[in-house]
Amino acid sequence: MPDPKHSGALLQDVVFRWIARAFAFLVLAILLAIIVSLIYGSLPAMQRFGFGFLVDSEWNPVTEKFGALVPIVGTLVTSTIALVIGVPVSFGIALFLTELSPPWLKRPLGTAIELLAAIPSIIYGMWGLFVLAPLFADHVQPWLIHTIGAAPIIGALFKLPPQGIGVFTAGFVLAIMVIPFIASVVRDVFEVVPPVLKESAYGIGCTTWEVVRNIVLPYTRVGVIGAIMLGLGRALGETMAVTFLIGNAHQLSASILAPGNSIASALANEFTEAVGDVYTSALIQLGLILFVITFVVLALAKLLLLQLAKGEGRRT
Repeated sequence: MPDPKHSGALLQDVVFRWIARAFAFLVLAILLAIIVSLIYGSLPAMQRFGFGFLVDSEWNPVTEKFGALVPIVGTLVTSTIALVIGVPVSFGIALFLTELSPPWLKRPLGTAIELLAAIPSIIYGMWGLFVLAPLFADHVQPWLIHTIGAAPIIGALFKLPPQGIGVFTAGFVLAIMVIPFIASVVRDVFEVVPPVLKESAYGIGCTTWEVVRNIVLPYTRVGVIGAIMLGLGRALGETMAVTFLIGNAHQLSASILAPGNSIASALANEFTEAVGDVYTSALIQLGLILFVITFVVLALAKLLLLQLAKGEGRRT
């Protein structure tokens, strides 16, 4: 005769398995619903503009002529600026907390870094608009124009008169916003390195930099790449801070000091004012493009991580 307690446990296990499976498929269903709704809403713009929507820089609601090139470029450029500035700073913070910081400073400094991640993005935007933009216009951008702007090739990025707001300012604030995410993850990853490896390296006379370069970074590079991708995903989708600071101008410029636009800021500024099916559809297609960009970035990151894992297996 079967044990009632055993039968009850089996039934609970089956129910739990099906509930967990249902939640997993619910996530996939929601993702599929988002993709289908974006594609369906984008159909009028796709049918009217075709592939030209991706390469056209004109955005004119009056004539219903729309192109996504300016928001796409603005999204990619601001995210690149954020990573170029944010990744080295995040690495420095993580290395200091794990390798150099005195014990009494680790906890308060780590808590302060994590608190930065809890600040709402609109606060970053307001702070950037009222404090950072005037500072950049009066001091930082003039210095960049007279130093880096005088250099060949790269100087074209810093040619316009200082305005305070623009692509560079938006990217700088994005860097401040992604630093807590990247630094916290990288710090946690660095802390899982076995102490015996670092102690052995120090024992044979390695410096702190040699330990970091030859022991810590190779051991944790998969996690480090994941942290960078987390920061990139945050930068690509950021809305309010970028809306405050990028200038919201549908124009292309070789200078990163010029006002521009991003996909998220264009949606935030114009969606409630969109009149007509084509205008609304063009904005929805911008959302679809942002979804595709994020998906491609995450897919490439996953492929890179898989290649690194295969390489580690071959070396082992």
